Amino acid sequence: ELALLCGRMFPEESDKVEKYVSGLLNMIQGSVMASKPKAMQEEFEIANNLMHQKVRAYAERHAENKRKFDNNNQA
Repeated sequence: ELALLCGRMFPEESDKVEKYVSGLLNMIQGSVMASKPKAMQEEFEIANNLMHQKVRAYAERHAENKRKFDNNNQA
């Protein structure tokens, strides 16, 4: 936790956090940064939960579109 609060004292940890967050999707990156996680583990958990929600929403949309497509082809 101290490493995240004092970035200049622990540049390696601060760099790891920046690299991890910068690799996330923009929407998720903003949400993670806005939540101001106190530990890198907490940051991972927030990002993983948000990614899980995004993937689940994509899968649901895909299944719904496939169902509509199949229904249109049967008619």
